[in-house]
Amino acid sequence: MPFRDPVAALLAEKTTIILDGALATELEARGLDISSPVWSAGALVTHPSLIRDIHFYYYRAGADIAITCSYQATPQGFNEHLGLDEDTSIALIKKSVDLAKQAREDALFNVPPQYARTLLVAGSVGPYGAYLANGSEYTGDYDVSTKAMKDFHRVRIQALVDAGVDLLACETLPKLSEASALLELLSEEFPEAAAWMSFSLRDPGHISDGTPVEDVLKTLNSSPQVVAVGMNCIPTTLLAPALGVWKEHTSKPLVAYPNSGERFDAVTKTWDSKLSETALVADLVIEGRRQGARLVGGCCRTSPTDIENIAAALNTGISGMPQRTYKLPAIVEHNPAK
Repeated sequence: MPFRDPVAALLAEKTTIILDGALATELEARGLDISSPVWSAGALVTHPSLIRDIHFYYYRAGADIAITCSYQATPQGFNEHLGLDEDTSIALIKKSVDLAKQAREDALFNVPPQYARTLLVAGSVGPYGAYLANGSEYTGDYDVSTKAMKDFHRVRIQALVDAGVDLLACETLPKLSEASALLELLSEEFPEAAAWMSFSLRDPGHISDGTPVEDVLKTLNSSPQVVAVGMNCIPTTLLAPALGVWKEHTSKPLVAYPNSGERFDAVTKTWDSKLSETALVADLVIEGRRQGARLVGGCCRTSPTDIENIAAALNTGISGMPQRTYKLPAIVEHNPAK
């Protein structure tokens, strides 16, 4: 199968692609404990239907792309923290794709042709630091060889590709060395896979490990498999200044999905207490669009309401789509024996 760029195809249909928002935040809001080192990926075992339903609400809010619940879903993490073997872990990673696909099918159910739109599924590939579960995806404070990095990412990427994602979301990357290892892995073993690469930032001109953005983009710009570049899981206040730097060094579409504005404490695993106003999140993301971002959405602590406000502000024209009630089930204790 020849390589296909799904981002370019979608941008040929519309000027801005809308991504979804936080998944873990929505799970937590419904009473789920996500304090485990595998974070929201634990819900693939205990509450998969909730994951599907949240994807559904993001699609119906206006998201063009749903990002799978696989950010912290790795065979290594599942084995260490849940005692699962590799085959079971691979099945769970594939399930994360199936759940997003089910939500897509539900979101398009009975939609009149005039409101039909292309909906994609992006397979989340979180960094090695997310597996460490110590906040190092925001610092890059880990030293792993290229071979070990490729070994770490290979199984999850294979599972996501086998399950049929439209593209990969290599996200919250803090280190150029990790991005370079992913580039090698994609080129050598997954030449048909498209991916965006988004980074956590130290400041507008540097990713989290201190590498200048210019050097990052020199590495990424030459790869046709990297179909968008940018930033995620950053404070909203960094968004516009960072985009101003990034757009000077690449012609690739820019992707930007910031947090709500809160800051995460990696020690206590909590966010600061004041949640930003939804309107403010939407306003700042729209400003990011003005600064050149072509793929916009939300990361931690954002919600379907944020995505709906972003979609409305961008005037995507989906408000006339028929509404369909999709009630979230109550949280129940998982009993493997049942």
